[in-house]
Amino acid sequence: MRGDIRKNIERHIQVSDAEFGHFMSYMTPRKFRKRQYLVQQGDFTRHSFYVLKGCIRAFQLDNSGKEHIIQFGLEDWWIGDIAALTTGTPARLNIECLEDCEVLQIDHEDQERLYAELPKFERFFRIIMRNSLVATQNRLLSVMSQPAYDRYIEFMERYPQIVQRVANHHIASYLGIAPESLSRLRKEGAARNEQPKS
Repeated sequence: MRGDIRKNIERHIQVSDAEFGHFMSYMTPRKFRKRQYLVQQGDFTRHSFYVLKGCIRAFQLDNSGKEHIIQFGLEDWWIGDIAALTTGTPARLNIECLEDCEVLQIDHEDQERLYAELPKFERFFRIIMRNSLVATQNRLLSVMSQPAYDRYIEFMERYPQIVQRVANHHIASYLGIAPESLSRLRKEGAARNEQPKS
């Protein structure tokens, strides 16, 4: 598992054995059971999480109690409430395990300390945050400009590993549609695939 996170890091920066060991000294392994929360909306949070094993979702509950899934996290992904961490405000997201999970967590203050000690890790986390911002922006533009069917197909093609591991109502929540609408989109997709190609 240590090798997985090193590969994750070295996709963006190169580190020596000593630098990687120093980084790992700030990472704490944790295990969570299915339906257990890493972060709860309204609480203060201090950690970012790297997923070693399992599937996680980040979602918000609106005033009517409706869930809005913002992000999924699988093996080799980072997840956390970036806004809460960087501003010191209460979490606006719930981060919940959809399966039994194993993660490595880093405290925000330790992360800042790591930046001072090994500045290249500030670049690493900046790249992670930039990629997250790009993905969020692309998703927002997709929601604003694409029909539900196109968003569904894009999700299926981009995240096949998620489709196999989460419930349909979670996919519907992520896409911003009702579960019954997802069933209709699935049927529409099946019908299109059954039609002969000209």
